Amino acid sequence: MNSTELALGQAYFWVCAVVALAGALFTVIAKNPIRGAMGLLLMILCMAGLFLALHAQFLAAIQLIVYAGAIVVLFLFVIMLLGPSATPPTDSRGRIPRAISAALFAGGGLAAMILLVRSAPVVPAAQKAQLLADVPTDFGSVEKFGNILFGPALVPFELSSALLMVAIVGAVAVARGRTKADLPHNVEEPAEPTDATAQRPEAHS
Repeated sequence: MNSTELALGQAYFWVCAVVALAGALFTVIAKNPIRGAMGLLLMILCMAGLFLALHAQFLAAIQLIVYAGAIVVLFLFVIMLLGPSATPPTDSRGRIPRAISAALFAGGGLAAMILLVRSAPVVPAAQKAQLLADVPTDFGSVEKFGNILFGPALVPFELSSALLMVAIVGAVAVARGRTKADLPHNVEEPAEPTDATAQRPEAHS
């Protein structure tokens, strides 16, 4: 790999990384949910581009098919079902704690990244040529990925399916309608109109 290819690879990485961060930030701060979904789609496309830069063609295809082709479409379906103008009720009581929590989370993540970069070992000049060597032809292929997925990573893969099942059951339990037993005892249900009231003719003036 010559210096020109290395410079182009670094430029491609930084473009995808910056656009992905911009899409993720736009997803969070966008007031319109449809625009937020478009920001999420932009971030997913850039992540697929980063996978391609790592010669992981299978992961890039899965990123586009599953996330861009299914998850974002599901989000848009829910948004259109609820209405693009549907907004949660405004509640400013917890705004300051949420802002403090977000600042602490962002600061902790940035500090962890800086610590990882500073604690990374310095690569000697003799080993840089080996690190920049050509990638094997089967790296990132479906066959190589399948051998790892159904080999050493078989147990974590099956555990993730159980975790998804638990999440589905929890979502159904949360989204189910409230029954009469869930209502407070001091709340009385409105009385249903009787037949005599329903059949009473309206008084004409």
